Amino acid sequence: MTIESPLLLILLSFFLIFLFHYLLFLQRIFRGLSNLKHTDNQSIPHEFVSIIIPFRNEKENILANLKSIESQLYPVEKFEVIYVDDFSEDNSVELLKKNVRRNNVSVLSVPNDFSINAHKKRAVRYGIENAKGNIIVTTDADCVHDEEWLKSLMQSFDSVTGFVSGPVEFETDNSLFSEFQKLEFAGLVLCGAGLIGAGHPTICNAANIAYRKKVFDEVGGFNDQMNLSSGDDELLMQKIFRDSDFKVKFCIDKKTIVKTSANKTLSDFYQQRKRWASKGLFYNDKSLVLKLILIYSFYVGLISQLILGLFYHPFFLVSFFVSMLFKFIFEFRILFIGKQILFDDLRLKYFYIAEVFQIPYIIFTGLVGALGNYFWKSRKVKR
Repeated sequence: MTIESPLLLILLSFFLIFLFHYLLFLQRIFRGLSNLKHTDNQSIPHEFVSIIIPFRNEKENILANLKSIESQLYPVEKFEVIYVDDFSEDNSVELLKKNVRRNNVSVLSVPNDFSINAHKKRAVRYGIENAKGNIIVTTDADCVHDEEWLKSLMQSFDSVTGFVSGPVEFETDNSLFSEFQKLEFAGLVLCGAGLIGAGHPTICNAANIAYRKKVFDEVGGFNDQMNLSSGDDELLMQKIFRDSDFKVKFCIDKKTIVKTSANKTLSDFYQQRKRWASKGLFYNDKSLVLKLILIYSFYVGLISQLILGLFYHPFFLVSFFVSMLFKFIFEFRILFIGKQILFDDLRLKYFYIAEVFQIPYIIFTGLVGALGNYFWKSRKVKR
């Protein structure tokens, strides 16, 4: 088949469109990261703060989390901590209650009949309904925090800010698998940070977010999402950006980095990514859904070009390697600036290995995530 073949030209045109859209997306992230600035505000809000920590089966992590939370350098009279148990099957609750040392820390359990299908989201909502704070902070029970985490996160608030997203980082055991996860997860966090910096808030992580309760109520909270088991982070952030007059910020202060362990097994990694991917088709902004479909099509197109180049026409191999080259360059720029401004110990030497495995993993998890069910904390969840 010649290069002038209509079918070949049509296919190449589609692949070129997918590539161009993906590079524009990455350039927007890079520009957004460049726009992020450290806050000049050295004061904390006068409002009372409620930290809500949902948990389920966290006996291995809950005490380390509690220690980091109780060590916060923040006026104790200005915040409370509410741990919300989501039907743990281990002794997490007993461990927690036995080791609490601060009077501003409480432990609640979600009632049996409270928003049955929402799982983690119902735990957060139950915490909010029992919170006294005007500012809600959520984090996860398998995370640890710097002693200035809360103070630094709160300094991002001003009178026009309604939602603040903070950075999350994987801790590794120096294995290749955990290093890959750390690099890939850093890319996701930087993607969310860059899109916020570019004025297009899209993704964030519930392990490190804060928002005004009045804004949460103003946009209807989780009312239109309680049929979904996830989405207590980015779906809420998107609503606040879209339906309120308040700003969304990303906190670039390294003291606000929340750390959690990388997945220990491939199965855990698969279920986590499947859970994250399950939210995309439920974004209310359909133009955003279209953009995600185009990005997914770019990844499918990479594999398609490789196969077509091997079995159909060698010109597709040229287009494949050109696409991969641009992908490498644009994604490396994002991770490089991310290492400079946020993640000091990011090991970029694993970048090229991660790039190869990233393609089939995104295609596979994107597909199975769209189909629905996954396992989380020994529970089968229906989307």
